[in-house]
Amino acid sequence: AVLPYFGYGRQDRKDQPRVPITAKLIANLLVSAGANRVLTMDLHAQQIQGFFDIPVDHLYAAPVFVAHLRQRFTCDAQVVAPDAGSGKMAHAYADMFGCGFALVAKRRVSASEVEAPYLVGDVDGCDCLLVDDLSSTAGTLVQAALRLREAGARSVSAAVTHCCLTPVGIERINASILEKVYTTDTVPVDVSACPRIEVISVAPLFATAIKRIHQGDSISSLFSLESGK
Repeated sequence: AVLPYFGYGRQDRKDQPRVPITAKLIANLLVSAGANRVLTMDLHAQQIQGFFDIPVDHLYAAPVFVAHLRQRFTCDAQVVAPDAGSGKMAHAYADMFGCGFALVAKRRVSASEVEAPYLVGDVDGCDCLLVDDLSSTAGTLVQAALRLREAGARSVSAAVTHCCLTPVGIERINASILEKVYTTDTVPVDVSACPRIEVISVAPLFATAIKRIHQGDSISSLFSLESGK
């Protein structure tokens, strides 16, 4: 089963009594439907791989983003995690770009509203790239971008693997200070509704993985966050 975007990835644990761990339920349904292997990209939580009783091949969008944006974000730029959960991903991007790393600490007010009161790192005068695996309402990205601008960032863009934007998310991005939002084609994106979005295809990466799997070749190099170097 080729799943560029694994839905229900945010439901990887029980957040209230008497509810299922939906990501595990979806994994069980896929296996029951006959899947004997899963190929996916940038799971919201790494532990979801353990929900499957079949092999899971987990690709990363980082090498594709870095190859596309390397000329735009040089050693003077800053890669920024919009929250603590994306810190590891942002740090890997920073290593691949050979630039600095910063982190915005957020506080969630509601399901769709967040605050970003704290910033760890110096972004004054820098071109900043926020990186995250998933965005729907864009609250985290927009608030983090505002915090970076307050700290003196010269420009703020974002790279998000899965842009599952709601109408509210599109409206927020259009009204935000974000110059560009780079995303992939793991889910359909209506670029006409949000001109700031630029879609970068990950189809060649999936094609390479599928070809190697069918030919019995090694695919381990495709699963590394460092493979874009």
